[in-house]
Amino acid sequence: MHLGPDISDPAAPAISFDQFLAVDIRIGTIVKAETFPEARRPAYKLSIDFGPTLGTKRSSAQITAHYTAEELVGRQVAAVVNFPPRQIGKLMSKVLTVGFPDQNGTVVLFSPDRPVPNGARLF
Repeated sequence: MHLGPDISDPAAPAISFDQFLAVDIRIGTIVKAETFPEARRPAYKLSIDFGPTLGTKRSSAQITAHYTAEELVGRQVAAVVNFPPRQIGKLMSKVLTVGFPDQNGTVVLFSPDRPVPNGARLF
């Protein structure tokens, strides 16, 4: 089950470059991943290191279909770091980890194809 737009949806309405820059998407390394049994749908609780400026932030991610908790640790992922915190069950999520839906609509994480410094910003 995916939560966002489908590949058959038309492109979103045009936005300005300044609107794009308002969304702060950064790279971080997952330093801890654990099951999230309180979540309504299968999910992990992630601790993601975004480097010395932003530090480590928590996130919930419905990515159990493709990833084990053990293989997530050490993986770099992209996340929106400037959304307001959101309460998800007993977890206060501070960032939105991003991905794309596969052919079945389950989330595949978005990661750089080469290591980059934690905290690097998408542009």
